[in-house]
Amino acid sequence: MAETQRDTTAQVDVENIGGIEDADVQFQQGITVLTGRNATNRTSFLRSIAAGLGSDDVSLKSDADSGHVELKIDGESYTRSLTQKRGTVTFDGDPYLEDSTIADLFAFLLGSNEARRAVVAGADLREILMRPVDTVAIESEIQSLKSERDQIDSEIKQLSSVEDEIHTLEQRRNSIKETIEELADKRDELTAEIEAEDRSLSEQTENKAELDEILEKLQSARSDLKSVRFRLESERESIESLRDERTETSDELDALSEADYETKQIESQIEQTRGRIDELNRTITDLQTIIEYNSDVLAGKSDVVADALDEDAAGSVTDQLVDSTITCWTCGTNVEQSQVEETTDRLRSLRDEHRERREELRNRLEELDSELREVNEQERRQEELTNRLSRLEDEIEERTATVEELQDERDELQEQVESLESEADELRDQTQTELIERHKQRNEYEFKLDQKRDELEDITAELAEKQDELERREELKQRREQVKEQLAETRSRIESIETNAIEAFNEEMETVLNLLDYENIDRVWIERKNIGSGKSNRNSQSAFELHIVRTNESGAVYEDTIDNLSESEREVIGLVFALAGYLVHEVHDTVPFMLLDSVEAIDSERISELVEYFSQFPDYLVVALLPEDAEALDEQHQYVEW
Repeated sequence: MAETQRDTTAQVDVENIGGIEDADVQFQQGITVLTGRNATNRTSFLRSIAAGLGSDDVSLKSDADSGHVELKIDGESYTRSLTQKRGTVTFDGDPYLEDSTIADLFAFLLGSNEARRAVVAGADLREILMRPVDTVAIESEIQSLKSERDQIDSEIKQLSSVEDEIHTLEQRRNSIKETIEELADKRDELTAEIEAEDRSLSEQTENKAELDEILEKLQSARSDLKSVRFRLESERESIESLRDERTETSDELDALSEADYETKQIESQIEQTRGRIDELNRTITDLQTIIEYNSDVLAGKSDVVADALDEDAAGSVTDQLVDSTITCWTCGTNVEQSQVEETTDRLRSLRDEHRERREELRNRLEELDSELREVNEQERRQEELTNRLSRLEDEIEERTATVEELQDERDELQEQVESLESEADELRDQTQTELIERHKQRNEYEFKLDQKRDELEDITAELAEKQDELERREELKQRREQVKEQLAETRSRIESIETNAIEAFNEEMETVLNLLDYENIDRVWIERKNIGSGKSNRNSQSAFELHIVRTNESGAVYEDTIDNLSESEREVIGLVFALAGYLVHEVHDTVPFMLLDSVEAIDSERISELVEYFSQFPDYLVVALLPEDAEALDEQHQYVEW
């Protein structure tokens, strides 16, 4: 049977998105180049693709109340609609991704991409790379494993003496067996003596048959009476022990009941805190985008301003930039350059305040998770104690009823023994007294034998339980090793992701630098450093430090900062940093596209090399280039003119 070929054609239909009124584009896997001058809506088209894939970083056309994107790929259709009502834009539809966080950071590499801008702005590189990782969930898993480990240690400690207990029980069992043999021997000797005396007295006693019958009943009654007394004493001891246990359990339960459990309140706080963190993440991203736009405007990038305005307003941008006023990209009016600078500084301060608040909320979230675990553990313990208390009450009630029954039975047997003894006294004479005494002794031996056999049976059962506990201890030790390995693996998970991210960046950066042949840059690399007050790596936090090594004209090697690099060099480093995140988070497995624009600061030949290098990772690489930059690429690629 022939295999069905996979359809590799992707189609994007766009309506009223950004500066696009209507567009319909098809392209194949590989490199697709969107060629055109600035302010030709190429960025709007890239954002439309991102919207179809799930991103919210897209806007409606300024004169439209609704917009639509449809992405067709692999025979499936994915849609995204935008509707504006009372100044608020809402999203609807069925996009390719349910959550576009990772793709926004590491696959949609537009000019405002946060990963690219983080390098240029000297922002927290670790926070960007680790944002997709749910560190709170990992820490919660660590706490859960630690609790299980501690519980296992507690159980193992309780079972630490089980081997000694088994040895002691075996000694007691052997001793009881010896005692049983001795008692049986003595009983057999008395039986022989009784039988001999019975034969000698058979002709002397006319009432022997009647006396024997009474003595047999007396023997049985005395045996029953001793048994009942023993059982009665055992039941009373058990009740006393159960009452002590009930008191201890009740005291512990009362102590727990005094605690103020607020599970629902804590869960609500956790949900609210997570929601607030999500809001802050979106706000910080929006602020960063605005700051970058304003910085680009102040730097004189006319294509950025033109993209933000309608097409018909783009013609006079260059002329306006030479004046002391600047066209506001949000409203289109002219404002003083100093006013834009002041606004940008205020936005930076606001962004930093939001970042600090987000860190506070993350710490609070960890505290709330810990509180919730403690409350849940207390509730579980309270339920366990309540159930135990109920069982104890039931057992005490049952045993108390048993004691009352045994007391009645004991009184009846006591009366029966006294009656039989009176009858026997009337029938026997002095000669028979010794024989009766021997019968009593034999009965006592029988009773002791029954007790020892019962005791042997109990010890044998207890030994079996201890053997089970010994096996349980070995199972616990094996489980502890498993938990220990899981704990080590979980603790190292974050560090492993950080290490892999740094290795990916350093390796890709070395390859790209060799590929693009920047003569005055020897090496660019990230170093992972531990920070904080922890005494060990386990308790320390980490930070990523970017190093740039250069060589001056005299051949001396020195370390430089990102601020002293050319715009071209900074953009390349930012792109490679985003690529490292793409690789370490395996973005290719979740989204088949990589989008790329705002690379005009890099010269044409290097753009060509960079695009070809990046194309090996995604199925579809869509890049927006100026016509003169696009000429350096291979003609075999697909080109779409704008």
